[in-house]
Amino acid sequence: MARIYISIGSNIERDYYVRAGVEALQQHFAAVQLSSVYESEAVGFSGDAFYNMVAGADTDLTIAQCVALLKQIEDQYGRVRGAQKFCGRTLDLDLLTYDDVVCNSPVILPRQEITENAFVLWPLAELAPEVIHPGSGQSYASLWQNYRKQQKLWPVPFNWSDKQ
Repeated sequence: MARIYISIGSNIERDYYVRAGVEALQQHFAAVQLSSVYESEAVGFSGDAFYNMVAGADTDLTIAQCVALLKQIEDQYGRVRGAQKFCGRTLDLDLLTYDDVVCNSPVILPRQEITENAFVLWPLAELAPEVIHPGSGQSYASLWQNYRKQQKLWPVPFNWSDKQ
């Protein structure tokens, strides 16, 4: 079994799509753990604020199979392919790490956004503070402690029930 970390984000019907994304991950992966949900301003474009979080899970799937499954889940929940990189989205699921693998294919791992974006690093540091980032050799807690905190980001209470 490999331990994977996946970032989850949405800025369109955020509550619904974050909840749906987590439920889909729980159906396909074992031992799913969740960070808090964080709200952040859109980065790279003017748009509605995002909800972001990180899930950790165990899997027997290969890296390529994980990536294909995440794309399938995104598509199932209305993700528009071919849209510009920085735009609103219903559901964004990105494989951040796969054990301690460092690779460029079928995707780049560890994903660069880990060290570049607070909305990835903070929930990852919360969920796996002592886990070592495969590229830097530093723990996620240490990376977060030393991160230049210029992006606006805050934890939000999240209603995991779809009943309001």
